[in-house]
Amino acid sequence: MSVRRVLVIAGSDSSGGAGLEADQRVLAAHEIYTMTATTALTAQNTLGVGDIHVVPPKFVGKQIRQVMDDIGCDVVKMGMLASAATIEVIADTLQEYDIKSIILDPVMVSTSGAQLLPGDAVRILRKKLLPVTTILTPNIPEAILLLRDADEYVKNPSNLDEAKTLAKQVHGLGPKAVLLKGGHIPLAKDYTKPRSDDNASVVVDILYDGSDYTLVEAQYSTSKNTHGTGCSLASAIAANIASDQELPAAVRNACRYVEAGITTSKTLGRGNGPINHFHSTYHLPFAPGRFIEFLLQRPDVRHVWNSYTQHGFVQQLAQGTLPRDLFKNYLVQDYLYLTHFARTNALAAYKSTSMDSISASAHIVLHIEREMSLHLDYCQQFGLSRSDIEKQKESQACVAYSRYVLDVGQSQDWLALQMALAPCLLGYGAAAQRLHSSADSVKEGNPYWKWIENYVADDYVEAVRKGSALIESSICKQSPARIEELVKIFIRATEMEIRFWDFGAHS
Repeated sequence: MSVRRVLVIAGSDSSGGAGLEADQRVLAAHEIYTMTATTALTAQNTLGVGDIHVVPPKFVGKQIRQVMDDIGCDVVKMGMLASAATIEVIADTLQEYDIKSIILDPVMVSTSGAQLLPGDAVRILRKKLLPVTTILTPNIPEAILLLRDADEYVKNPSNLDEAKTLAKQVHGLGPKAVLLKGGHIPLAKDYTKPRSDDNASVVVDILYDGSDYTLVEAQYSTSKNTHGTGCSLASAIAANIASDQELPAAVRNACRYVEAGITTSKTLGRGNGPINHFHSTYHLPFAPGRFIEFLLQRPDVRHVWNSYTQHGFVQQLAQGTLPRDLFKNYLVQDYLYLTHFARTNALAAYKSTSMDSISASAHIVLHIEREMSLHLDYCQQFGLSRSDIEKQKESQACVAYSRYVLDVGQSQDWLALQMALAPCLLGYGAAAQRLHSSADSVKEGNPYWKWIENYVADDYVEAVRKGSALIESSICKQSPARIEELVKIFIRATEMEIRFWDFGAHS
């Protein structure tokens, strides 16, 4: 693999929490080779900025040229640009080179609300840099400042819809995409302005590329260790783009990286401390606690996962259009499969080494027992008793799927077995949650609606939560190569689920 290179043009932070110092830590954690062009030196700590020394603009241009003429770069990331003259030099110098991606973090407003970039510099930044920017990453005060400088009407957003409108307005200034950071407006659960600080629940970052919105939601945090989050986020995006990630994935993964950096941080100083940049230096491609989200977004998983959770069989169930004979056959086969599924979860309990995982497996087995009782109730509507069901032969799909999972359980470790079980546990819940809230679903008079309700019930949701948490806690201890093996097991088991529902839809 060729060396991935990012040139950072920004100011230095003497306290190490932001600026070039933070940028280099982020990029090192992502295995990126980093070069720098320093625009300013600051005397600062966690309490604030004491003084700023602006590097002569011509010297900034020389730094850029020395790097580009020799090493080159894949992505340019810009932060604090210090002055109008500096921005002029940077814009003119970058025009001399074929740069594929520019990430611009417009450092213009301090945490306390002070404007850090003079008005003339804001105008030049808007006119000369925004049109060549791949992604602009302003916070809300910076977005408002850019728009007001362009003499546009702008409203300080108080809910998600207004924030999306603001992102779209900023996009109109010229960048190819805008990531509006939502940290300045924590929202209530319904995405409106919270009535009080106690009602603040979520923070939403909004990516807008001119046609589509991508929302990245995180739980609202009251942590003071947020110094340098803007610098770190932009650098993480630069790293991901340099690694050939598509823009939505690059942004989402960067947001998760910073989120984990805040939650795993240790307090330094008396003010706003830095985040933890090295929470993932074991080279895993996801932030702690976000493996399943990462897994389901992988290109090699996403297609098969969508084919499974949006299968025509469950669509027909939600609309009440599935022929009764097909549903009857499905219930019989699902009952026979669930017997093996219960055995497999019992095997998982045997392979477990902690009471938490043993308890989770037992919880799932108990839910399977209740699920099988529901199946028996359904089958009685078709004149089938329990003894009638148990006399039926397993279909090829049922045999293939159940024996595959049991084979993984016998031949591999606890985590591999959990990955083989995960598509069933997660997929039924995901499909049911989507259908339960869909306007296209038919509830009244639908003989199959109880099936959907079973998988949005509290006990099933809790089983999904516990099962997911156990996978998340174990997966971070694995090597990248082992994770790839586990992903293949997940994909194979998901394919087995699709074949099982193919049988249900066409038997």
